[in-house]
Amino acid sequence: MPIPQKFFYIQIHARLLAQVTTPEDIEKESKRTIEALYGNGISDFKIREVFALPEFGPRVAWDVQVTFNLEGKKNTVDLEIQEKNGNVTNARLIDTMDPI
Repeated sequence: MPIPQKFFYIQIHARLLAQVTTPEDIEKESKRTIEALYGNGISDFKIREVFALPEFGPRVAWDVQVTFNLEGKKNTVDLEIQEKNGNVTNARLIDTMDPI
């Protein structure tokens, strides 16, 4: 018996709208985003900095700076992750360098 297509839509839609409020949520969404942008060949993934946006007032998003290795280079990327639904509204490569 086939599962209705609506079931899949609800499951995918619910996963895309997950709130990002804990450090574990931030790490999971950050890693998922970096793998989507750079592929599964990344290693040594680390969160370097996390700031709430805006700095004052009710929190709307997270500014997350991550580092990872890819093809022998250390990359630093800045992500803006919306708290209410986990959408990444900005991803910016900050630096690429040879590791020491």
